[in-house]
Order: sequence, then structure tokens, then C-alpha cells
Amino acid sequence: MIGTIAITDEGWYEFLAARPGLHEVNFWSPSPRRKVVAPEFSPFLFKLRAPHNAICGFAYFARYSVLEDWLAWDCFSEGNGCESFREFQNRLGRLRRGFGFKEEEGQLSHIGCTLLVHPTFFPREDWVLQPSDWHVRTQVSKKYDLESGEGARVWQECLSRASAQRILTPVAAAGRSAGIGSVMFGDPNLVAPRLGQGTFRVAVTEAHDRACAVTGEHSLPVLDAAHIRPVAENGPHDVGNGLLLRTDLHRLFDRGYLTVTADRRLTVSPRLREDYQNGKSYYPLHGSTIRVPMNVDLGPQAEFLRWHNENVFRY
Repeated sequence: MIGTIAITDEGWYEFLAARPGLHEVNFWSPSPRRKVVAPEFSPFLFKLRAPHNAICGFAYFARYSVLEDWLAWDCFSEGNGCESFREFQNRLGRLRRGFGFKEEEGQLSHIGCTLLVHPTFFPREDWVLQPSDWHVRTQVSKKYDLESGEGARVWQECLSRASAQRILTPVAAAGRSAGIGSVMFGDPNLVAPRLGQGTFRVAVTEAHDRACAVTGEHSLPVLDAAHIRPVAENGPHDVGNGLLLRTDLHRLFDRGYLTVTADRRLTVSPRLREDYQNGKSYYPLHGSTIRVPMNVDLGPQAEFLRWHNENVFRY
């Protein structure tokens, strides 16, 4: 099993360590130029710089995305390691000035986002000594075999710390192509990984190529990642349970005035006209075929669409 050890900003660690209830975090970089590649749901360990030279926690890799700074905040808020969007922007600006990063004038601010689930942070007394073969000049993330040598030693100590804290810990395993899905189980104290709303939103947005599945609208601030089967009704944060919809269509979908059939055609309920004496903007969309990802595995799955047809749609 391969894991990633990455250098962590101490302020990011301290902020998030004080918020143990977070399910997902954004290990972001001020520049999107260096992509992070790792196996899905593989361990991702946080290493502090000198003089600490220690592992202060870990999480599980979900996906890497390049996001606008506002979208990263919308999706993960305090999971970015800051208390407010203004603070987030200020920290981003300071880091960029520190290494001379320059954005193209007039362009949106994009950052590199390593999206992680099930974060665990250790108190200072439980920090794990970094790998003995970590070179003092290494300033980038590094892959380790977690089943042999120093990688195994560090990983087992991390699991031991998590077990002592009675933290339920998922085991890494390759999931489906969207980074959402199957897992394997083992010891100690293991649960299935469960992605949160933020990572779900990013996964659905990217699967649909940042365009509304119905209208093709590309203005990202008015697009929502809609659950077909809601989480409150045991729907998963799975890309196959998602549609990218314009915000007004999302609301109508959630309230049963729209649905998508298993053959991926939009249906507009006659109840919209009956209840609100309107709907003229929506009935022309009735019967249209929605846009779906090129990879059919990332598109809306028939089982969820049928559930919405049968349980939410207003006939």
C-alpha cells in the first residue's frame, strides 16, 4: 500500500486540530501548477517542518482539483484551515508574495486543492517521528511504501495513535473512478470512508464538465451539485447520485416539480402550473435529453433516478 507524506503548514494543522468534528479538509496550495497524484483513499500523512520534523496527523486522499478560491471556500469553509474567507484570501496572498507567484491580470484566482476525508490530528505529545530517510532539503510530497521500512513504521504508529484516541479509521482501497465507492476493512477501529458534501460537489461539478445537465449553463456561481436521492433518505455522496443543475432547477428538482427518467429525459410536472399558475420558463424543457459525462460511470445512475421518479416527483 502506497501512502503520501506531505509537508504541512503549522497554522493549518493547529487550526484544524482544534476542530475535531470536520469530516473533510482541503490541503490546498497557493499555486495550481503542481498536481498531487495518489491512489484513491490512500493514506495522506501530514509532516511538520523543522524543528518539529514530525507527523502530526493523517487523512485519506479523495481527489485533486484546481478550484477558484471562492469555490474552495464554498465547498469546505473552515476545512480550508481558516476562520473566514477574508482570512483565507489574506493567507493565500501572503504565501504567493513569499515565492513571487503572479496571476494573470483579470483572471480568477485558482488554487491547487488536495481533497481529503476522515482527517485525524494528533496532539503534540502524540506526534510521530518523521521517516529517518527524509532528506532535510525535501520540500515536496513524497510517496512511501506503508508495508515496509520507514513507511510501515510511521503508518503503524499513526494507526496506533488513532486507536488510542478511539478514532474510527477507514482503510485505504481503490474506489471507483470518481474516487467514491468501495473500500476494504481491517483493524483497528475501522469504518467505511464516507465523502462529505464538499468533495461530492467538486466531483459532480467536474464530472459534468462544469455545465448544467439541463441547460448547458457554465456560470459556476449559479450551479449546484444536486443529490438525486437525498442524504436524509440514505442517498450517498456518490457522483452517480448527482446532477449538476442551475440553482432554480435544483430547487424544483428537490421539490418534485422536475425529475429525470432512467433514459435521462427531463420531465416537468403539471403540478408546477397548477400550484403556481406559471412555469412557462420550464415547460419548453420537458422531454429534453440531459447532458451526461462522457464516462457513463460518472453520470446519474438509473437506480437513483428511479427512486426520485417514484418518491419525489409530483405526478
